[in-house]
Amino acid sequence: MMRNYKKLLCVLGALFVFVTFSALTVHAEEETDDENKTGAPYFYVETEDPSLDCFPLKETNVTVDINGMIADIHVKQTYANEGASPLNASYVFPASDDVTVHGMQMQIGNQLVTAQIKEKEEAENEYEEAKEEGKSASLLEEQRPNVFTMNVANIMPTDVVSIDLHYTELITPTEGIYQFVYPTVVGPRYVSPAVDENGEREEWTQTPYLHEGTLPDDKYDIRVSISAAVPITGIVSSSHQINVSWDENTKAVVSLADPNDYAGNRDFILDYKMTGEEISTGLMLNTGESENFFMMMVQPPERYETEDIPPREYIFVLDISGSMRGYPLDTSKKLIRNLVSGLRETDTFNLILFAGDAYQMAEKSLPASEENIKRATRLIDHQDGSGGTELAPALKDAIAIPAEENVSRSIVVITDGYISDEEEIFELIHENAGTSDFFPFGIGNGVNRYLIEGIAKTGQGEPFIVTNEEDALETAEQFKTYIQSPVMTDIAVQFEGFDVYDVEPSVLPTLFAKRPIVLLGKWRGEPTGAVTITGKTGRGDYAQTISVAEMLPSADDASASASAVTLEKSDALRYLWAQKKVERLTNYGLNKDNPDVKDEVTQLGLNYSMLTPYTSFIAVVETIRNPDGDATDVDQPLPLPLEVSDFALGGYMLGSEPTDMLFAAAVLFLVLLQLLRIKKKKRGLV
Repeated sequence: MMRNYKKLLCVLGALFVFVTFSALTVHAEEETDDENKTGAPYFYVETEDPSLDCFPLKETNVTVDINGMIADIHVKQTYANEGASPLNASYVFPASDDVTVHGMQMQIGNQLVTAQIKEKEEAENEYEEAKEEGKSASLLEEQRPNVFTMNVANIMPTDVVSIDLHYTELITPTEGIYQFVYPTVVGPRYVSPAVDENGEREEWTQTPYLHEGTLPDDKYDIRVSISAAVPITGIVSSSHQINVSWDENTKAVVSLADPNDYAGNRDFILDYKMTGEEISTGLMLNTGESENFFMMMVQPPERYETEDIPPREYIFVLDISGSMRGYPLDTSKKLIRNLVSGLRETDTFNLILFAGDAYQMAEKSLPASEENIKRATRLIDHQDGSGGTELAPALKDAIAIPAEENVSRSIVVITDGYISDEEEIFELIHENAGTSDFFPFGIGNGVNRYLIEGIAKTGQGEPFIVTNEEDALETAEQFKTYIQSPVMTDIAVQFEGFDVYDVEPSVLPTLFAKRPIVLLGKWRGEPTGAVTITGKTGRGDYAQTISVAEMLPSADDASASASAVTLEKSDALRYLWAQKKVERLTNYGLNKDNPDVKDEVTQLGLNYSMLTPYTSFIAVVETIRNPDGDATDVDQPLPLPLEVSDFALGGYMLGSEPTDMLFAAAVLFLVLLQLLRIKKKKRGLV
């Protein structure tokens, strides 16, 4: 025993010396070679030294106007140069992956510039040229459909800069509940050791982060106005404490209840209902100068009974990486226990755990017996969360599990999504979409919704998000409802006597439960004729024919007419259609190497003045404000999402930042002291 004790002390002592030496070595290398700096998230070292240059975010104001199921969003962020020299700054911020970003303005002092949409390369060149000439400029680029980067150049001392972004988003109800989500922070992305064909990684993943529990000093305010042609009910937020003020029962204003509770480190989630939880069939029309747009929503048929469901197989792919440590992993464990415990005896299941590596519970899926359920529960109970996030190998293992005939297979991915190789995941799922349905669960307060939505859309499944422990069981019940009740497959829509074209989506997916069919498209001539929806349900063939004239608001329906007039005066349907078109063409990165797709998406971005992977917004103040052109580059640090620990950056704490390595060395030193203290105590010396 004493010999083992001495060995432990020796190992810890050697590790302490190694970590300390490594930290000092990295520090020395970084002073002489900038290329050795990390290409991944790292911790921001705060300082109160006024001589150092900084560009702090002062305030974020999010203003949302929701008309029924269409959200119009303005985001205004205000920054200030509090240093002594000109600055070039960049920051990363999120949005829902369903939004259309179609406007940007930059204000410096009393100079207001409306940004122009241009091809991405052209915008970048114009920005760099303005930067070199000493002009103030801003460049907005899309890194993911839900991750954007803003670069600003030549911000002079004492300058206050405001950036105003304009979004439009469609809110589709599920089970009669409309949910508006505004992501406030981008979670740290794990960067695989692999690089692209050019030997490079995406620069936006190098964002600095504040330490766990450290909040910025800026103000973060969110205000949402909801109006509808029918009464609104059930306004609640699972993420923030809110105040709701009403104007009769068809309009409401939602604001944050406590301004001192920092709102910018977790997704803002707002649920609401409209009278009668049933979703009715309806048609919205927009008449434009050169194009007319429509949106049609159709209620799916009733669900079939549980007894009609064939045997099912569930494969759970659980993220146990460092970013899942604590609340996210604890919630995931409860989620799986609930899901597995509810399986029928005719069902089978398997479990794959992944971080840097993947571990598979069994070679093939096991019957949902009490013994096997206990085995899976014991396995997940021993996980604490550590390491990187390598999802692709785990998914490959799940797909490779032998499948039984006449069994409905669902692969359930549970993760916070803090990875940077989403396109690899989408490609893998796309290649195997016919063999399984993929159902992603996003866990945490700053979930990578682009990954979660992408897994669902490429895998013909449905996305689910759990933001707190209280909602986990409810979400699990929703999951079981969807899995048990796919309502219609092989869906087709025919238009007779109603001249429509460019309808999105072009191919309709399998429908689950009470999620409606939503079609966006263009139309010509008069709104007449009929729409026929056909498909297959668990009980056989399905068909429904609807008169276009009957779906339009009648002259004596004052509330419906008011809603229609609002749509006539807005460009919402125009932007929503364009977004769906771009989404299908880019297909979550699956067509990124197709030059025809790139050209078409670029033209859509230019025609509809919207941000895409190939178009960017550029704003330039034509006055030369920094003649020398010398400016300090700074990156705006982000707070870690609420309940996400420092372990989210665990793959980089040792080997990237000297301060963090020294911190680790200090912890080892304290462990050594404690062990020595225990040893002395046993000898009676203390």
